[in-house]
Amino acid sequence: MNCSVDGNVKSALLNGTIGNAIHLAGPGQLAVKWWGLYDNCANSQPPPAAKVKYWGTWNVKYWGTWNMMTLVWLFAMSGMIVACIIYHIFSSEHYRHFEDMLVNMCDERARMLQQQFGVSMNHVHALAILVSTFHLGKKPSALDQKSFAEYTARTSFERPLMTGVAYAQKILHSEREVFEKEHGWTIKNMHSKDLNPIQDEYVPTVFAQDTIGYLISLDMMSGEEDRENILRARASGKGVLTSPFKLLESNHLGVVLTFAVYEKELPADATVEERIEAAAGYLGGAFDVESLVENLLCQLAQNEAIIVNVYDITNSSRPLIMYGPDTSTVSTLSRVSPLDFGDPFRKHEMHCRLAREIPLPKLAIGFASGVLALVALICYMVYNAHIHVKKVVEDYRKMEELKKRAEAADIAKSQFLATVSHEIRTPMNGVLGMLRMLMDTELDATQQDFARTAQASGRSLITLINEVLDQAKIESGRIELEAVRFDLRAILDDVLSLFSGKTRDKGIELAVFVSERVPDILIGDPGRFRQIITNLVGNSVKFTDRGHIFVSVHLWEDVESVRVANNEAFSKERTERRLKNHNIVSSNTFSGSLAANDENSWDNFKLLLVQESSKAKAISSPNLSETVKLFVSVEDTGVGIPLPAQQRIFMPFMQADSSTSRTYGGTGIGLSISKCLVELMKGELRFETKENVGTTFTCTVVLKRWHGSIFSDTKRPPNNPLPSSFKGMKAVIVDGRPVRSEVTKYHVQRLGVEVKTVYDCKQALQQLLEGTDCSHSSATGNLDMVLVDKDAWGVSTGLSFPFLLKEVCQRKGIRKLPKMILLATSITGVESEKSKAMGYLDTVVMKPLRASMIAACLQRALGIGSKGPQGRLLEEPPNLRNLLYGKRILVVDDNRVNCRVASGALQKYGAHVECADSGKAAIAMLQPPHKFDACFMDIQMPEMDGFEATRQIRRTEQLHNEQDCKKASDSLVQRGSEWHVPILAMTADVFQATHEECTRCGMDGYVSKPFEEEQLYRAVTQFFDSKMTS
Repeated sequence: MNCSVDGNVKSALLNGTIGNAIHLAGPGQLAVKWWGLYDNCANSQPPPAAKVKYWGTWNVKYWGTWNMMTLVWLFAMSGMIVACIIYHIFSSEHYRHFEDMLVNMCDERARMLQQQFGVSMNHVHALAILVSTFHLGKKPSALDQKSFAEYTARTSFERPLMTGVAYAQKILHSEREVFEKEHGWTIKNMHSKDLNPIQDEYVPTVFAQDTIGYLISLDMMSGEEDRENILRARASGKGVLTSPFKLLESNHLGVVLTFAVYEKELPADATVEERIEAAAGYLGGAFDVESLVENLLCQLAQNEAIIVNVYDITNSSRPLIMYGPDTSTVSTLSRVSPLDFGDPFRKHEMHCRLAREIPLPKLAIGFASGVLALVALICYMVYNAHIHVKKVVEDYRKMEELKKRAEAADIAKSQFLATVSHEIRTPMNGVLGMLRMLMDTELDATQQDFARTAQASGRSLITLINEVLDQAKIESGRIELEAVRFDLRAILDDVLSLFSGKTRDKGIELAVFVSERVPDILIGDPGRFRQIITNLVGNSVKFTDRGHIFVSVHLWEDVESVRVANNEAFSKERTERRLKNHNIVSSNTFSGSLAANDENSWDNFKLLLVQESSKAKAISSPNLSETVKLFVSVEDTGVGIPLPAQQRIFMPFMQADSSTSRTYGGTGIGLSISKCLVELMKGELRFETKENVGTTFTCTVVLKRWHGSIFSDTKRPPNNPLPSSFKGMKAVIVDGRPVRSEVTKYHVQRLGVEVKTVYDCKQALQQLLEGTDCSHSSATGNLDMVLVDKDAWGVSTGLSFPFLLKEVCQRKGIRKLPKMILLATSITGVESEKSKAMGYLDTVVMKPLRASMIAACLQRALGIGSKGPQGRLLEEPPNLRNLLYGKRILVVDDNRVNCRVASGALQKYGAHVECADSGKAAIAMLQPPHKFDACFMDIQMPEMDGFEATRQIRRTEQLHNEQDCKKASDSLVQRGSEWHVPILAMTADVFQATHEECTRCGMDGYVSKPFEEEQLYRAVTQFFDSKMTS
């Protein structure tokens, strides 16, 4: 069963009204709340009045009991889970105690056995040195069997783990006969005790301790284990051990330790061949492992007995037991401790187990039992509580009543906001419209100033109303996004135009850059996207008095890949270290002023450009995804955001501190709206800030890709397509700021110009001279223009560049140079005269840069402003007069002031306007055939609103078109054009007049009151422009 709680119920719960009613009922309110919600899901229609009593009793009896039993079962299951967890914790501690004890005991025994074994090995090694010194190093030998046996017997206490030691001498077959005569005995086989057969090499025992005197004259090479030990000992130069085997005489398991004795002292890096050649004999010692481990365990006997096994695990698949029983005990705990006896080839382990079974964890059992008893008591109490459910039936009835009141209040709130919006905007439309008409009359300077001030104040009031209403729409969930085609670059150019005056007055640089990987046309809501960028840029302009404001747009995947690839190069430590020295101006950013982060620094920006260029060439159109995730960054070098205010920066009506509203103004609602709009676009809005350094806002938005033509039915800004007359031209940009020069390059390249950038004066002069044909003094070569930033290498340093260029050209004999164009954020009268004196006679392009403005300036400088339709001058874009002149327009509005305002605004641009005061009058005037080219329809009117009037007009047009079609088919006459007059909604109600609702009733567009020239242009250009081109 799928069910959900109504949104208005949630609203009532949040307001606390329903909560108060529930608290009045006392015990059992939780179950009634569950039952009430379940009842709403099970039966969406309320029961008849006659069945209310029975229905409520049935719910209390069955559903209330069912919920209580469910609660009891939940408590019981939870109690069992908690009891199991407690038992697990305490039992784990219990078993861990025995495990730690076993580990300590096993490790202690292994360590002591290993230490004693190491001591014995050191003494055997010392005996080897003794033999090498006094037997091999003396001629004749200073040792014999008697002295060796006596010495080893007296020092046997130093080797408690060994049963005896012996020395065997290396004898070749050619030396055997002389050796046997010298010692008076023959070399015998170890196992058979017979004469050893002939072989290349023998190793007979010469000296032996009395305990193993039986080894004298036995060939150690005849034993398989001893032979392997001898070969490894002389090759490695270290002590080596045999695998466990039965020792002679004692028949105990043991191992033999062997050291090679060399004729001379060898270097540490001697080769294996050198060691084998220098080996003269071998000193070995036998370890009785069983006896020695048993003695050690007896010395360490404690209360907790353990069973010990010692294994040789050189062959891990077949470990050899050296000590201990083969059978396992009932204990499940075991410990394996490694043993290192000095032979890297042999590996040994000690396995330990408890000798008795681990006792039960009584403490864990006791605690778990107590928890189960407590849970059982709680379940009993909860089960008895369900008898109080009947007391809250009345509260449930009150909750239903309050729910209805909450729904009615929500509807009333929406209607109130819509009414307030309409009632405020309607007189404001009249005020602003009349002011605009007043300013078109002949006024003196003082009157014009008064009118402009009043108009600016009215616009500020309208902006504030729009923000408050947008916030209300967001809170009520009524905000909607359009899905239309738009040009993102044109929107950004419009935003720059909006703030160009303020940034020039402040002397700060404002620029925008859009990656070549961002599509020209996207599908989304252009108005809301413009609102986001306008809010962010406006916020930056407000709080920035120096440096720059830089807007950049890239694909999110490109930015993310550069971040990952350069995580170390652009680390946080590096940024913080640089920001500590923020008094040092860096040329790594757009204007040279420090920013809050390094996202738009030249190092990062350059890598991003390279990656975008390579991906643009590699990815083909069929591989492009349907959605585009954009990364938008707005970087400023303003005052930053104080740390205490950063947590509330996105809260509506909140500002950085109490002084902000007095110093900078504003309502503190723009960022809150922007964040909500970004989230509606499936993105995220973030910021990084450093106080007194700047702030960088970044956001991601998800839009759809448009696969059609750039000029096919798009919502274009009020300007023409960029001219193509500049294609093939070449230009050089001279600017010492790499990021800024790339931004300038981006705008110039949009005109089809091939651009190169240079960063210092020497490179600029060299590039310009290379681009100029020196063979003909009057020629300009392949270079058409040079764009120099006024602040190329510092404040006003670019002004003197033409003077340096002229000096060089005079020496080279070059008379004519490319067009010199100056780029400036702001320029004083003195600087303007200086620029002309220095050689900037062609033109000065004022920032912020936009492709349309650059095109207009270049056309004027190059003299190509009137060379056909493709190269027309962009200083005078097509305006409303070109579109509206001679058009007959019907304005429908019940307010006479609004009719006068709309008529005056449209007549200003040459349109013929007629007015209608109601929807019925509009229907009568738009009966086909009629003479009107468009209709502006108010929505809220008495008797018949604009939506209903539009529906009836569309029905009339459809009926008339069907009749024309039938007449044309009967008379075989070609059919004329269909009747469809463009109708644009004209209203102050921003809540009801949404784009979808206007489209649903048959309207073609939407214009909110009061409408500005740009808004009116966007509304009519999609109709009249298309008619003109057709």
